[in-house]
Amino acid sequence: MGQPVGRGTGEAAQSELPPGQRLQRGWPVTHYGPVPKFRPERWEFRVFGATADGEKHCWTHEEFTALPYTSVVADLHCVTKFSMIGAEWGGIPARTILEIAPPAPAVTHVMVWAEYGFSSNLRLDDFASDRTIFATHKDGELLTAEHGFPLRLVVPHLYAWKGPKWVRGVEYMTADRRGFWEERGYHNIGDPWREQRYSYQEEPGDGPEL
Repeated sequence: MGQPVGRGTGEAAQSELPPGQRLQRGWPVTHYGPVPKFRPERWEFRVFGATADGEKHCWTHEEFTALPYTSVVADLHCVTKFSMIGAEWGGIPARTILEIAPPAPAVTHVMVWAEYGFSSNLRLDDFASDRTIFATHKDGELLTAEHGFPLRLVVPHLYAWKGPKWVRGVEYMTADRRGFWEERGYHNIGDPWREQRYSYQEEPGDGPEL
């Protein structure tokens, strides 16, 4: 992959970073577990749970990648404290999924599911942001397998773990519950500008009700 499209260097770029982050001139590979093998004939994207019509909605890889394509220039902030500035992410907006497979009125959160049962929970408003995107490309090139090909979620205003690699579907939920990393001590919301890294930092209302 190429270098991210920078918006500045040195102190100017550093001043744009959330607290505790450092500028990264590349894209380190960070993930838990092995890289899954992509089998297009078996790949399916699903929207399920509390859908407006009560039905599960499915797309093949060919059908999903035929949905309207857009691009978003956005930063990526990893909880391990590196930040990439000004990358161009291309793919299908999350709002498109909400439009063609709408949630029921009572939905407040989504769970984004990926290969090997990996998951990440998001508030519906975060998922519905006009900058949240199911990315297939970065800086005009297809994602590599190590970086999430064929599909990863990018949620620019949250830490990068909230956007899983190798996404396979979205579950609409009427109540919050923690995803993979959230169950293992990471913050339930993950706002980098508030440095919400770990669950011990949570305030009342940040996490699911017990």
